Amino acid sequence: MSPHVLLIEDEDLIGTMVQMNLESEGFRCSWLKRGDEALEFASREPADLILLDIAMPGLNGLELLAALRQRGVQTRVMMLTARGDVPSKVQALELGADDYLPKPFDVAELLARVRALLRRAEAENDRS
Repeated sequence: MSPHVLLIEDEDLIGTMVQMNLESEGFRCSWLKRGDEALEFASREPADLILLDIAMPGLNGLELLAALRQRGVQTRVMMLTARGDVPSKVQALELGADDYLPKPFDVAELLARVRALLRRAEAENDRS
């Protein structure tokens, strides 16, 4: 079965573009636009990777990331955000993000990072 990517992004243009490109590469993609809805979804629907924006309604991405980690969700998380400053990157990584890609980003780089994170997750699962 193809890997499942959970996209949490409130901007329609970016969400549509990311979902379309993920699906064209053979990934299954669920797209949610609110942090509070994503918390419940991610807690009950396993994903292989989460792509997470910071600025969105409900819970922001950093609050959502912290809540997911508190609930024991260990799914790899890549932040996709307009906040490219070092303090935002450090905060996200300290909260448990596995990667951080500032907007605007190149789709080819996004897809390469997605594949890399999924390879690492698969390798860890094979070792356990």
